Amino acid sequence: MDNEIQLISDGDGLAVLGDATDVERFLASEGLPSKDLGLQRLKSVAATGSVAAQAGSEIAANSGRWVQLTQDSARAIQKYGLRESKKSGLSTGVVKGNKGQIRGFVEFAKTPRSLLTNPAMLAGAAGIMAQIAMQQTMDEITDYLARIDEKVDDVLRAQKDAVLARMIGVSFVIEESMTIRETRGRVDEITWSKVQNAPATIAETQAYALRQLDALAEKMERKTKIGDLAATAKGAESTVREWLAVLARCFQLQDAIAVLELDRVLDASPEELDGHRLGLKAARQDRLKLISRCTERLVARMDAAAGTANAKVLLHPTKSPAVVQASNHVATGVHDFHGRLGIESAERSAEARRWADAAAQVRDKALETGAKGVDVARSRGNETLHRANSVKDKLSSEITERARRLRGDEQKHDEEN
Repeated sequence: MDNEIQLISDGDGLAVLGDATDVERFLASEGLPSKDLGLQRLKSVAATGSVAAQAGSEIAANSGRWVQLTQDSARAIQKYGLRESKKSGLSTGVVKGNKGQIRGFVEFAKTPRSLLTNPAMLAGAAGIMAQIAMQQTMDEITDYLARIDEKVDDVLRAQKDAVLARMIGVSFVIEESMTIRETRGRVDEITWSKVQNAPATIAETQAYALRQLDALAEKMERKTKIGDLAATAKGAESTVREWLAVLARCFQLQDAIAVLELDRVLDASPEELDGHRLGLKAARQDRLKLISRCTERLVARMDAAAGTANAKVLLHPTKSPAVVQASNHVATGVHDFHGRLGIESAERSAEARRWADAAAQVRDKALETGAKGVDVARSRGNETLHRANSVKDKLSSEITERARRLRGDEQKHDEEN
């Protein structure tokens, strides 16, 4: 292809195809870390159709690397102006260079040797990209579970619910099938038959975990006394962490099933791979939205509890900060959980008001109110004194007048006698 680099983006990752040296040079120039795309797995697609020989030689001549779609790789896509296909949802283009020096000129690939002109090959590459993206999420969930030091199997064993008990067995079967896939490089009918009923059990477990979080949110909403809020919020810290771990494990296993499913379709019905990939992507987004709504609702209830606790911190200087602290821990845990699953969320952190700050605020308010009271009392006192003086003056005048009249009457009486 003479220094051509073919680029494919599915919204989750970027595939870089071309001569191995050119691909490495391009990735190095952009500073993008990558993983092997595994183009050799597309030989099963190339083995059918009139262009089989041509496609096979093209696979052999190309190297493929996958780049996770981050801010950096997204800028690269914008930089090279990939064009999106409304039918497949893929963005494609070709970067041409001269003597190995990549320059930012993009055009649609028109040469018959290009992978981008072969719909089957393009669909196969997109399917592999989807698998790598899901495996990336699976690895991040594994790290997440290890970091929070939460053994999901221990959580599941502690439950008596039959749905959760079946989850452990299902996870063993899925992990076994993934091992066979890695060893054989494909998913045959026998391997697929072991796991094809697993999604129902995983969905039941996911629904159970979501109900537990919803129940906790409703419980927080019903509590009005600070003592009850503090006890419930404290217990929520560990409870939420456990059920988030279960949800993370469910999502991880669902992605594993999708990886196996794409391999099975690639092996059995490669012409249906693109449509199947889009269907799995839509279903995955629906699961993310469901999980996001439930966990966001829980965080909102915890935030409301923190607000109630802050408002009553003066009366409950010990329990109120405990409610806020528990709320912060839950919100941070949910935010971390969202990050691992690729859910966008805003990290919240309420700040517990210190008793002294609250006391000072109340004191200042009391002083302000007291000062206003003194002014009112003083004003009313002056008014009362004024009225009293007026009454006193009036009474004094009346008494003087009465005394004068009495003296006059007595003097007149004496004169007559």
